[in-house]
Amino acid sequence: MRHCMITVATMAAIALPTPIAAQQNAAAKTVLVDLANPLMGTDSSYTMSYGNTYPAVAVPWGMNFWTPVTGKMGSGWGYTYDAEKINGIKQTHQPSPWMNDYAAFALFAETGALKVGEEERASWYSHKAEEARPYRYKVYLADYDVTAEVVPTTRAAQFRFTFPKNDDAHIILDGYAGGSMVSIDAKRRRITGYVRNNHGGVPGNFRNWFVAEFDHDFAVTRTWDDNGTLAATPSREGDHVGAAVSFRTQAGEQVGVRVASSFVSAEQAQRNLDSEIGRDSFSATEAKAKAAWEKEFARIEVVDPNEDNRRTFYSALYRMLLFPRQFHEIDAAGRQVHYSPFDGKVHPGPLYTDNGFWDTWRAVFPFFVLMYSERDAEIMQGLANTVKEGGWLPEWMSPGYRNVMIGANSANIIADAWTNGVRGYDVKTLYAAAKKAATTSEGRPLDKKGKPIAAVGREGVEYYNRLGYVPYDVGINENAARTLEYATADFALSRLASALGKTDDARLFAARAQNYRKLFDGESGWMRGRSQDGSWATPYNPLKWGDAFTEGNALHYSWSVMQDVRGLAELMGGDARFVERLDSIFTTPPRFDDSYYGETIHEIREMQVVDMGQYAHGNQPIQHMIYLYDWAGAPWKAQFHARDVMRRLYAATPDGYPGDEDNGQTSAWYVFSALGFYPVTPATGQYAIGSPLFCEVRLTMPGGNRLVIEAANNSAENVYIQSVTLNGRDWTKPYLPRQELQAGGTLRFIMGPTPNREWGVAIKDRPFSMSDAR
Repeated sequence: MRHCMITVATMAAIALPTPIAAQQNAAAKTVLVDLANPLMGTDSSYTMSYGNTYPAVAVPWGMNFWTPVTGKMGSGWGYTYDAEKINGIKQTHQPSPWMNDYAAFALFAETGALKVGEEERASWYSHKAEEARPYRYKVYLADYDVTAEVVPTTRAAQFRFTFPKNDDAHIILDGYAGGSMVSIDAKRRRITGYVRNNHGGVPGNFRNWFVAEFDHDFAVTRTWDDNGTLAATPSREGDHVGAAVSFRTQAGEQVGVRVASSFVSAEQAQRNLDSEIGRDSFSATEAKAKAAWEKEFARIEVVDPNEDNRRTFYSALYRMLLFPRQFHEIDAAGRQVHYSPFDGKVHPGPLYTDNGFWDTWRAVFPFFVLMYSERDAEIMQGLANTVKEGGWLPEWMSPGYRNVMIGANSANIIADAWTNGVRGYDVKTLYAAAKKAATTSEGRPLDKKGKPIAAVGREGVEYYNRLGYVPYDVGINENAARTLEYATADFALSRLASALGKTDDARLFAARAQNYRKLFDGESGWMRGRSQDGSWATPYNPLKWGDAFTEGNALHYSWSVMQDVRGLAELMGGDARFVERLDSIFTTPPRFDDSYYGETIHEIREMQVVDMGQYAHGNQPIQHMIYLYDWAGAPWKAQFHARDVMRRLYAATPDGYPGDEDNGQTSAWYVFSALGFYPVTPATGQYAIGSPLFCEVRLTMPGGNRLVIEAANNSAENVYIQSVTLNGRDWTKPYLPRQELQAGGTLRFIMGPTPNREWGVAIKDRPFSMSDAR
């Protein structure tokens, strides 16, 4: 049993080396980024997700990632841990297997007879001869006796292939299906071209231009056509073409390739290569990528004897800092420019993409607000540029508008940023766009079939604004979930409007934020779909997934009242009944009705198998629920469940997530929860307290202030808070304000094995709710 031995006596004995000081010294010698495991969550499939991740070799928020390919071209499951063969290392922009990839191409090395087909060329490999780090990937291609390595920059990468003695050593560049062009320039030892593959969200002139420069002369050059037929032709263009260059190598000879790409032009691809790699060696590029990660990781230094927990924490932090990716580039004058996936033109300024706000508004963006406010400001300006180029705020981008998921959650991240002091972007444009989305559905972009894209604006907004809810009987699916999410977004808009001095708008949106009440069915005690005439949707089964809800059931979505938890508690019968309802989520057997989907979707299966009743942590709608105990006078229950979920559902292993990781959101839950608090209500700057996981964490806040979080006597058994002090002051509130955290100082928890039922229970100390503020 390992404890965090921080006591008043030991902290006062400065002359003596304390256990925590010894731990700090040990931690100081650790390269934090090397604690992260990019393979966490990769042991996944269509039917069961343990993350649905792939090992992304990248720098934080990089435009391009690189990843090994073990699956078939065009499959969202490009890398799965249980695969036995590898067929390439590709440039990827995939945010999720369900969204799939775009602008991908792959490099691969072979010896012997040249093979270009994916299945034909695939080599056996083993995880025992594979090394995955955020800044480097290395693998042994057993069939060819070749070692392949790649290290990244934001928009470029360096490959290094170590060959055996062989007169037929090859490196291929596969342009993948979906439109590609390759051109070999043997004199300059280059392959250039473009790829066009995508799964939507791009205009007709979309291209990803690439340049690959080699450090060896080519002995033989060939290209292949759509049929995989090889010829000495230096250039090819078609649906699926590729290039192969060959060498005569000595044992241990290394061939280097420097690769970069651009969505702007071929010239910009070369500029990206020259500016980001230039004459750097492979090891120099690796060192820069490693330093980029360490810079971000060093802002959150974890000191704790439990190495497994530290590895899980930094693996989650790595995953959280990948998205949204930069989509902008740096032109010849040193200015940010970007190709717009909304109007197909090149514009000045930043742009970020590959994100679904339905997931990430909950904890990823609040974490950026707290710890990376400058980055958040640039992302917000990118959103403003999206509005100017596409006319609407996105809800899912990859890279342009994608018609998936529900809600108007862009309002949440904009309001949360502005009301929490993030500045340096065009908030007027963003507010106008968020208000537009909350007002009308007219003028939305059209899909290829000429229908309005439902993932911008608010589907059913006219019904919602007239009735106070999206009706069940008007052909709009997931209507109750939409209503609840619109109400939360309206709350965020009301806070933003108030901060901008728009008092009439603030009043209007605050009133609409109470629309959740119209879906509460007092008889069942859960949220329920409602028809236009006000009657309840029938038949009704609270355990039915989908239908009126999104990837969940009534027991999951009934807690989606982040703006007014106290109001929800009153509807459910007061604090005691509210706590009973929360408890019931964990004690109700994981029964389900999957008839809406016609199959047991993976989110259902992930809830069923973890033995937590109806608690479906593998999906986003219920992830905040644990912290609602803080609003009802039972914060010790939040403490227990937060630690229980961290212990049972997360690990830095291939099966280490409880469901889809989703652009950092499931990781952000862990990162926040391990620190000891979590954001529930947007645009309030409050974090509900759970149970800190570590002995000590040192955070460097924006502006340089240092916050130290200590948890005395912490252990796997001592999960309950006995008392809290903030900068020496007794702290009795079960939440923490952003201003206090960013001001720095020392937040100290005293932990124990049994609940302190007196701490954090006073009504006056509870977190914000609209019902309390009115």
